[in-house]
Amino acid sequence: MSGRGGNSRRGYRRRDRDPDNWQENPGQPKKGKGNLRYDKSRGGIYERLQWVPPVMSAEPLPALDCPYCGKPIKDISSAIGDKYTNVPVHFDCVIDRVAKGENLEKGDSIVYIGGGRFGIVHFNGSQIVPPFKIKKILEWEDKENRAEWRKTISDHYSVT
Repeated sequence: MSGRGGNSRRGYRRRDRDPDNWQENPGQPKKGKGNLRYDKSRGGIYERLQWVPPVMSAEPLPALDCPYCGKPIKDISSAIGDKYTNVPVHFDCVIDRVAKGENLEKGDSIVYIGGGRFGIVHFNGSQIVPPFKIKKILEWEDKENRAEWRKTISDHYSVT
């Protein structure tokens, strides 16, 4: 016991105690040591590759009009493809169209359940039985045929 109270763990390094452990400019390598790393699997020291940020697309997103309501689609990333033509449509316009075509009872609502599908969901007020039940699933977008406008959007946001 060397005055540590029996604790054999090393203490935290602090900036004022070990100035070699801190850099003036954290994004820059230390002077004199280069940007080298040791790798056990490679069996030696190698130069670490620098990360280069991806270049964002300068091409603006397409500005399209909704064929159901005629208004412009301001947020194309929240649009959904039309069931037959696959052109972008307002999400709310699709829900309204599905609701008009279905017979909804009290407690039923139209819900997007993912994968281009909507569902007619019945919500119970009871705590004993499950709180909701999917009564019917409506296929809206075809999973096999991806719309070309979706590729443009994904290329705009996903550049890596």
